[in-house]
Amino acid sequence: MPVSPMNRREFMQKSAVTSAAVAVAGAVGSGTAEAADQEPEKTPRTWSFSVLGTTDLHSHVFDWDYYKDAAYSDKAGNSVGVARVATLIKQQREAKGEDRVLLVDAGDIIQGTSLAYYFARVDPITGTDGTKGPKHPMAVAMNHMRYDAAALGNHEFNYGIDVLRKFESQCHFPLLGANALDAKTLRPAFRPYTVKCVRVPGAPDIKVGILGLTNPGIALWDKDNVSGKMVFPGLVEQAKKYVPRLRALGCDVVFLTDHSGLDGSSSYGDELPYVENASNLVAEQVPGIDAILVGHTHVEVPSYTVKNEETGEEVLLSEPYCWGYRLSVFDFELELHHGRWKVTSKTARTLNPNTVDEDPEIKRLLEADHELVVKYVNTPVGTCTADLLAAESCWKDVPIMDFIHQVQMATVASGLSSADAALPLISVAAPFSRTADIPAGNVTIKDIAGLYIYDNTLYGKKLTGAQLKDYLEYAAKYYHQVPSGTKVDTATLTNADNFWDYMYDTAAGVDYEIDIAQPEGSRIKNLSYRGAPVADDQVFVVAVNNYRANGGSGYPHIASAGIAYSSTNEIRQLMIDYVTSKGTLDPADFAVTNWRLTQDGTPVF
Repeated sequence: MPVSPMNRREFMQKSAVTSAAVAVAGAVGSGTAEAADQEPEKTPRTWSFSVLGTTDLHSHVFDWDYYKDAAYSDKAGNSVGVARVATLIKQQREAKGEDRVLLVDAGDIIQGTSLAYYFARVDPITGTDGTKGPKHPMAVAMNHMRYDAAALGNHEFNYGIDVLRKFESQCHFPLLGANALDAKTLRPAFRPYTVKCVRVPGAPDIKVGILGLTNPGIALWDKDNVSGKMVFPGLVEQAKKYVPRLRALGCDVVFLTDHSGLDGSSSYGDELPYVENASNLVAEQVPGIDAILVGHTHVEVPSYTVKNEETGEEVLLSEPYCWGYRLSVFDFELELHHGRWKVTSKTARTLNPNTVDEDPEIKRLLEADHELVVKYVNTPVGTCTADLLAAESCWKDVPIMDFIHQVQMATVASGLSSADAALPLISVAAPFSRTADIPAGNVTIKDIAGLYIYDNTLYGKKLTGAQLKDYLEYAAKYYHQVPSGTKVDTATLTNADNFWDYMYDTAAGVDYEIDIAQPEGSRIKNLSYRGAPVADDQVFVVAVNNYRANGGSGYPHIASAGIAYSSTNEIRQLMIDYVTSKGTLDPADFAVTNWRLTQDGTPVF
């Protein structure tokens, strides 16, 4: 998406690293004159404060499931949404004091629900046809909650830089990204850090430096939006630059908010020279950090410590799951030594908001926006002749997945050159949701959105037969090895080596078997196209989403493959348009069983 001249000027202005005075955002709490005039009887020697943290909220405001059009529920009894989390935050501020609590987020704010899509595409916050757009509900909610800072998540870039910049302008707190740099100047494209002051009556302020780091994978996953505009070096590299700067500014506490997991892994293999989940490496390799709010991986880690290899000091980490499932609470105890505050104790834990009520003010502010989205997702787009379920899509070729493949192949086919149109066309797609259900009868937007939950766009890429086999072998590592003669239990069959459902691609247009009795790398059998074995040098056009096409999940060959087709239209919207144009979704038009699981050649199901 091109950046307008005005936005480019704003972009460059925000890219500059300014003086420390600009970086210091101000004090926590009211800081009233009356409070300043009160003379304490004795200078305090100890003080405490807390940092509260959320992450991966993905535009969950209320405890609501737009795909089911009902209150959110899961087997664990979790609730979702910042409206409930806001109540926990109020309780923490009341218990500890307004001036002793900071609030931080670790990214992935503006994508993930139908509400997010609505305010990015249907009624975009950037406005349409010269008219002013609405305020993003997440900006409204987070401003009300008085966030002090938020790190950029990779999904912040899904709708393009203009939408992100508009969201940034609506927030009363900075979006931090020390490793999001302008591609030309290599200066920060967003503020790297902010400094907050915890007021201590009769003693020096406690200066808390908050450094924000985002995920290097943005360069791959949102290549279409950021290429040539921004670059994303590693978290360790940028933390080594800015942590000393925060200490030089006199920060008593250095707190990081990282949109990056803590196991040192990367889903994209060696496609990038920087680690995807690097928070543990930052803690180990960068001295001077007290604590890290971790994000990106959607797990709950109440408290985790890493010893810095240079200083031997313990760094405290916590990750509060996602969607507002949890709130991380970091508690710090400090002592005053020779006019400087020193951390003497730090602990972390997570709180569950499922027992508190939603914040009534957030409900008042955003109920109307919520109702708009509910009405939108319940818009009928056609009918379906059969109930299409995704429950078995992770181990069986089911019609609901063939619906995705059909739309992808039909769309790519319509945009190929005459030369590429002569090549065999296939499709790959992942089962994003096992709970997806397109019912018989009326089909609404929410039914399709519940099947295709990401805002991916579509590519056509060229792979040889040998590369396609490698691709499918990589996908097949999703299954645990189950020797012949051993009963297959679907409850334990999938997600081997943390290879999650969204990472597992099935293919349409070719026939093949996955022999789960075999070790990884030797599972794809009888790969054929129209009844003939696929030749190693045979060239295919592969319909594939942009996340995978740009290297997401580390599939071989696809990122560097030649491009035969590309589009900025979301696949979900293409599916909605398909049903709207046909009027009726009939699996007889597209359902084909072309792959299956076997054990030593014997079909499993």
